[in-house]
Amino acid sequence: MNRVLSAIWSVFTVRERRNVLVLAICQMLFGAGRTLLVATAALVAYSFAEQKGLATLPAALVIVGTAAASYPASMLMRRIGRRAGFVVGSLIGAVGGVICMIGIVEADFWTFTVGNLVFGFFSGFAQLYRFAATDTASREFRGTAVSLVLAGGVAASVVGAEFAKLGHDLFSGASFLGSYLFLVAATLLSALVLMFLNIPPLTASQAAQKQRRLGAIAVQPIFVAATASVLIAHSVMAMLMTAAPLAMKHSDHHFEQAAFVIMWHSLGMFAPAFVTGWFIKKAGEIAIIFTGFLLQLVCVAVALSGEAVFDYWLSMLLLGIGWNFAFTAGTTLLAGAYTPAERNRAQGASNFIVYTFVAIGSLSSGALYHFFGWSWVNLVALPALALAVAIMVWFALFGRSREPSLDAA
Repeated sequence: MNRVLSAIWSVFTVRERRNVLVLAICQMLFGAGRTLLVATAALVAYSFAEQKGLATLPAALVIVGTAAASYPASMLMRRIGRRAGFVVGSLIGAVGGVICMIGIVEADFWTFTVGNLVFGFFSGFAQLYRFAATDTASREFRGTAVSLVLAGGVAASVVGAEFAKLGHDLFSGASFLGSYLFLVAATLLSALVLMFLNIPPLTASQAAQKQRRLGAIAVQPIFVAATASVLIAHSVMAMLMTAAPLAMKHSDHHFEQAAFVIMWHSLGMFAPAFVTGWFIKKAGEIAIIFTGFLLQLVCVAVALSGEAVFDYWLSMLLLGIGWNFAFTAGTTLLAGAYTPAERNRAQGASNFIVYTFVAIGSLSSGALYHFFGWSWVNLVALPALALAVAIMVWFALFGRSREPSLDAA
């Protein structure tokens, strides 16, 4: 394993190594906060929400905030650069965490919900970490760069779950207040780490390149296929993941067991990142995307098979691994849809489309679970996965012959 990682690491220049390391650390810190929110937000909201069907609203609004901030964050970075833009995002995230803490202290559902929305704005910035990794990487090693940045989520899976548990009773009379204090600290730390990021702006020749209209970029088969693969993989993941802690609670499982399941789900999301780039290089993006969707289909089958802790654990683990394959390969595939001068608008537009639909999935999961139950949350995922497979078959058979010839290196 050490030889494999050494071989992967050796393909990057010194600056690329530092950037990948910085972005991976930031991904870890962001992922820790995200895991903490997934494990606790619905439970916190459920404890003082008058309408229990709204318990997943705060977590869903994190994704709404992500969608709302995606395009503005990308365009801001075109103007002020990656480092300054990411620092702005981290400070916004810290503010969101503080608002969440106020909501917990006041037992105010709507204040807590607003805090989650503001943290979602930070997520709109943080979701660009993976794209930043491709800014200076060569075409051949883009998948590896994206994978290594996402690998920062491995530690986040454990750290976020531990933050949630350690902070649960840290302050008497305010469950989870300590957890959100950890979230604020981790978000502020990411702003300090970003001081070491060194991604140069576009060169004069790149900035002077003619840019196509956003509509012309978005109708390309490669843009459609890449965005759809990320969109559906992430929407299915968010919908099932958001409802899982509530389903486990109503199956009479303890919070520690739910945190354990979410931790393994997060590990499934990020641990494969050490090798996903290598898989993409060997098999290609399309094969890895198909594999990701197959794993998510198996996840649904397992979730429908029972409600024991093992069933939740295995289904959430498979859901995370499937997400990693489709999400990473889709991100790498998207890099072939734009020139360097177009990257900010193309990346921002893709993220906006993705997280708008992910938000819809997350918002609907709480009501869907409340009125119809865990089984229906899983069954609703099946048509989406079928559509994803159909789109990728179309692209594999007909779309690749229409790919543009771009020098996006």
